[in-house]
Amino acid sequence: MTERLDWNDLRLVLAVARSGSFAGAATQLRVSTPTVFRHAKAMEERLGTLVFRRDNTGVSLTPAGREAAALAERIEEDIATLEARVGNEDSEAAGSIRFATVDTLIAGPLMPVIARFRQDYPAIRLDLRSGVGMADLRQREVDAALRAGGEPPESLVGRKLCRIAVAVYGATTMAGADANGFDRHPWVAPDEELSHLASARWLKDRGYWLRATLFANSLHTLALAVASGIGLGVLPCYLADRDPRLVRLGAPIDELSSDLWFLTHSELRHTARLRRLSDFLAREFHALRPLFHGETTR
Repeated sequence: MTERLDWNDLRLVLAVARSGSFAGAATQLRVSTPTVFRHAKAMEERLGTLVFRRDNTGVSLTPAGREAAALAERIEEDIATLEARVGNEDSEAAGSIRFATVDTLIAGPLMPVIARFRQDYPAIRLDLRSGVGMADLRQREVDAALRAGGEPPESLVGRKLCRIAVAVYGATTMAGADANGFDRHPWVAPDEELSHLASARWLKDRGYWLRATLFANSLHTLALAVASGIGLGVLPCYLADRDPRLVRLGAPIDELSSDLWFLTHSELRHTARLRRLSDFLAREFHALRPLFHGETTR
C-alpha cells in the first residue's frame, strides 16, 4: 500500500462490517449512502486493493477489509478506554451521555426522573434515544441504556434497578371483564418485530393472538390502542396503572415479569458522569418499586 489508512477510512470499514451494507453504514455514520459509496471507491483506488466485496446479498469484507476492521475495533476500544481514564480524572461530573431507553419508560415515569437528575447535575447533558437495540449498545452507538431482561451480556456491565410487573388491561368500559372471558374479547398484540417478548409468546400460547385485531411494534402504541377500546392487551404495570383510561383485569402475571437494568460499557462505568447517573437512577427506581411491581392503585 502506497497510501495510509486514516481514521475515517477505518470507521467506514467497521460500519460496513457491522451493518452488512453501505446503506446501514451510512446510517451509523450519519451521512448519505452516496457519500459512503464515494468514500469506499476512493479508498480502494487510493490503496490499490479491494476492501469490500459486493454481491446481491449485500456487502462483505475482503481479507484486507477484515484486517482493517479488526484494527478499527482495537483502536475504538483504546479510544474508549482513554476517554474513560480522562473522565475519571475530572473531579466534576460533566459532559454528555448517550442514553437509550424504551418508549414505555419515556411515556411513563422516566421523564420526571430525568428532570430531577438535570436539576441535581446541570453540567451533564443527556442525549436520550428510544428504539435503540442491544446491538447498538454493544457496538457503542450509545453509552448507557435502561433495558428489561435477564443478566447482561459479557460485553456490558449491569445494575439491577427493580422488577417489572406485567398484567392484562382493558379500557375502563371493560372493567367487568375477567380471565374466564378473555377469549370472548378482541386483543391488541406485539407484531413480529416484538415476537421475542414473553408477552407475545403468552398470547400465542393461549390463543389470544388469533383474536388480535391490531398489531404494533411499540408497547406504548399498544397501550394507546387498549385505552381507545380496540381490545385487551398485556402491558407493563408502571405504564398502565397510572392511566385513568385503563383498568387492570386481574393480578400481575408472574411468568411475564422481568428485571429492569441500567447497562453500560465496562470501561465507562467508573466515569464520574456515568456513576452519577447510575446512582441517581438506583435511588429513584427504588422509590418507584411499588409502581413497577404493580402494587400501586389510583
